[in-house]
Parts: sequence; structure tokens; C-alpha cells
Amino acid sequence: MRWFRHAATVAAGMCVVAAPLGAATQVIGSGNARLCFEAALLERANRETLETCNRAFAEDALALQDRVATHVNRGILRSRMGDQAGALADYDRAIALDPNEAEAYSNKGGLMLKRERWADALALFDRALALATTRPEIAHFGRAVALEMSGRAADAYAEYKRAAELAPDWDQPRQELTRFRVRPNA
Repeated sequence: MRWFRHAATVAAGMCVVAAPLGAATQVIGSGNARLCFEAALLERANRETLETCNRAFAEDALALQDRVATHVNRGILRSRMGDQAGALADYDRAIALDPNEAEAYSNKGGLMLKRERWADALALFDRALALATTRPEIAHFGRAVALEMSGRAADAYAEYKRAAELAPDWDQPRQELTRFRVRPNA
């Protein structure tokens, strides 16, 4: 399964190519932190954009929320570059600085899916939803994957359906729903 902002094999036989798993966290203003946000948003993960994020911490006078956002955004870039440990460290740092940063939980949930840690992913997506993530359709889709991989097909179906309702222009949830057959209870 290919995942959103994260490209990793989660399960054989399923291919998911879609919108970002989590959302980049917006930074207001200009400077390196803003460039880091734009790189995460536009899916431009490379050494140069990662260094821009690093410079934001070293050179920019970041307010707390911009520091939190830059950790999330650098985590997205690190994840795309295959640095799961670095991404995890950034998401954890963002959560430590602001336990109410929904996008850190959503992106960390995606990372847990890559690691096939379904229960952890589910809990993280639940937290992102409770904190009003800016992209609830992604959290519901991530929940669907975690539930399906945990053998809870009916619950997964409901979550794919919810993701499709929240983002009617997003094809991936609707494609996943076509794999299910719904039968009335006997």
C-alpha cells in the first residue's frame, strides 16, 4: 500500500496513492520556517529543503507555534526521505511542545501505519480527530487502514465511507469502498 505523504508498503495487494496523510502545519510570515512549510505542503523533500527547516531552528526567532509547526513540517520531509526515526523525533517534539497540535498526531499516525503498528496508529488518528485536525478525512482514512489491517472490516468500511463523505473529490476512499460487499444482517 502506498501512503499519502508517506510511501511505504503496509500490506500486500493494496495500492493507495492519494493526498497527504497528514497536513503540513502552516507558518505565518516569511523566512526559513515558511519555506519549510511550503516544502512540506508541496511535497518537495530533499536535502536542501530539510536544511531550510534546520536553518529555521538555528536562525529564525520562532514563536512557540511556529517552532511546533516547523517540527511537524520537518517530520513530513524526513518521512518522505525515508528517515522514520527523524520524523518520529520531530512529531514527538511537536507534541511535547504543544500536546494539542492535531497535525503532529495525524502525521505520527501515518508513520505508525508504515511501521504496521495498527493500534498505535488508531489511537493517534483518534487524538487528531479529537483535537479537530484540519484534514479529518485523512484521519478517518488512516483509521480505516488501521482497522482493516486489524481484521475489523465493518469498522474499516464505515471509516472509508466517512472519509469519502468528508472529501467527495478525493478518489481514494471511494476506490477502497469498492473492495467491500455490504450484506444485510441475517
